[in-house]
Amino acid sequence: MRDSYPINIAGLKRELNKFAVSDKLDIAAFILFGDVELTEKCAEELIKKCPEFDYIVTPEAKSIPLAYEMSKQSGKKYIVVRKGVKVYMDNPVKIPVHSITTQNQQYLYLGHEDGDLITGKRVLIVDDVISTGESLESVIRVVEAFNGNIVACCAPIAEGDAANRKDIIYLEKIPLFFK
Repeated sequence: MRDSYPINIAGLKRELNKFAVSDKLDIAAFILFGDVELTEKCAEELIKKCPEFDYIVTPEAKSIPLAYEMSKQSGKKYIVVRKGVKVYMDNPVKIPVHSITTQNQQYLYLGHEDGDLITGKRVLIVDDVISTGESLESVIRVVEAFNGNIVACCAPIAEGDAANRKDIIYLEKIPLFFK
């Protein structure tokens, strides 16, 4: 039986399975995929806590359901910063990203067909979990490349030391599990 971590978030109770990300560190995996009830409730609660915005920007992939639901509830468009170049992208901006849950160097891409929409607009950055902040920083750099006005960065979960940050909005915190 896999070790888990209990959490109460947006009025819902869940058990998060723990996974090793290294020989010295485990994380409790917060995964919205397939949990429609949790996605809807987290979106509702985050919208209540966030300032006014014109667009939602989110990194590919686990936060897409949350960005979609926040878009649906707020009536604002969401834009996905991709992990690969697509044929429809117009002169994409490329920013390096490193994540605690990804072993290899990756890049984030946003083409001008979407990026130009956020120029001078109020942008809310949405992610599923903020931990080291490295992924978040890469998304910020993408938005800044298009001169978007970032009004807030949010996620349902702040993991580890991210819970001490004053520049993010989150619903609950979870620890990192050092071995």
